[in-house]
Amino acid sequence: MKSNTKSLTEGPLAKQILLVSLPLALSNLLQVLFNMSDVAVVGRFAGSTALGAVGSTSIFVTLFTGFLIGLSNGINVLVARFYGARHTDDVRRTVHSALVVSLIAGVVLLFVGLLGSPALLRLLNTKEDLLPGAILYLRVYFLGMPALALYNFGNAIFSAIGDTKKPLYFLSIAGVLNILLNLFFVIVCKLDVVGVALASAISQCVSAGLILHALTQVQDCYALHFREARLDPAMTRSILALGLPAGFQNAVFAIANLFIQAGVNSFDSLMVKGNSAAANADNLIYDCMAAFYMACASFMSQNYGAGKPDRVKKSYFIALGYSFGVGLLLGSSLFVFGREFLALFTTEPAVIDAGMKRVGVMGLAYCISAFMDCTIAASRGLGKTIVPTVIVILGSCVFRVIWVYTIFAHFHTIPSLYLLYPCSWMLTALAEIVYFVHCYKQAMKIFREPVPASL
Repeated sequence: MKSNTKSLTEGPLAKQILLVSLPLALSNLLQVLFNMSDVAVVGRFAGSTALGAVGSTSIFVTLFTGFLIGLSNGINVLVARFYGARHTDDVRRTVHSALVVSLIAGVVLLFVGLLGSPALLRLLNTKEDLLPGAILYLRVYFLGMPALALYNFGNAIFSAIGDTKKPLYFLSIAGVLNILLNLFFVIVCKLDVVGVALASAISQCVSAGLILHALTQVQDCYALHFREARLDPAMTRSILALGLPAGFQNAVFAIANLFIQAGVNSFDSLMVKGNSAAANADNLIYDCMAAFYMACASFMSQNYGAGKPDRVKKSYFIALGYSFGVGLLLGSSLFVFGREFLALFTTEPAVIDAGMKRVGVMGLAYCISAFMDCTIAASRGLGKTIVPTVIVILGSCVFRVIWVYTIFAHFHTIPSLYLLYPCSWMLTALAEIVYFVHCYKQAMKIFREPVPASL
């Protein structure tokens, strides 16, 4: 290998995890800003109806993009494991199989979004005055799904080997372009929801093109050569075995949240609009915390492949501490400055008041999710994905649906709806930690055995 493989397997872990995670966090923030700028621009320049239309699609955008992110997490773990073990041929085969898998996934989701948008939005009981704009937004936004899948593929490869700065540079360029296009299409061209969706799709194509080009310029075993892109049977099975459970986990989270959105939609349009504005904080904070989860999986997987058990365990605890601290800091800031944050998306005091009902519950709860998500990432770093996914489905998803039809149905207040988040996080975290401890003990028993060609 021509690159330095010691970046994740040697040196001070706390400093290294922080240095790898910060660019990841900024990259994640830029992705969130794609959608946040959509909401902010339409809310300020196209009115509250357009704001509600774009905001009412957030669950479905999260559902499909979450699936792609989960799939890329599987790619990340597999490449990191082989890279740490110096299995260069396996790295090459993984990269080129993953490219094809990601492109196929993006195209499939494109057609699902184009054809299924009306039915999906009606399933949520989307308000009739918001429905036409929401359908238009989704259909145009999903034109960028293949590009988003390819960007996440590239981001997973670079993150697996510890290079998180390049994806940040590319997203910075695409993010600035997205905001400029938002303002141009909405203010100048008067395209409203179509304009902001088109701006996002174009920006996603730019970021994908930049990261794929960067991979073709790499002088190492993870370099991308389009002529070698093919589905290697063994690697494709490994990618799907790791990525699909993670992708479905993210998708199931979003499906469970559909029931929450349906609960929000049972209130008046004012509450829906306030919720749409306040919900922007979720992805903002979650994705900052998620940077440490991806770093956790990369560090654990590389060090597991390199045969360094102490660094495997320490990577988990350090990443958990960082993610909890970030969640606590950002959540507390939102709790204190919630009105100022909501004012970025709407000028209507009544909508801000409605949004504060969500902020009041969620602001101090985000940090709790670190115990669940970081532990899931740690299990993936050890190659375990199916059981953590089942635990999430039961603890967070099934539990949330039950809550909606029992606790919320009884009280029918916004606080009683949002309290299900911290409660489900605590329940799921406990089960995930128990499973991870079991997996870690098993892994240590066979730690000295060679890493197989496929997981």
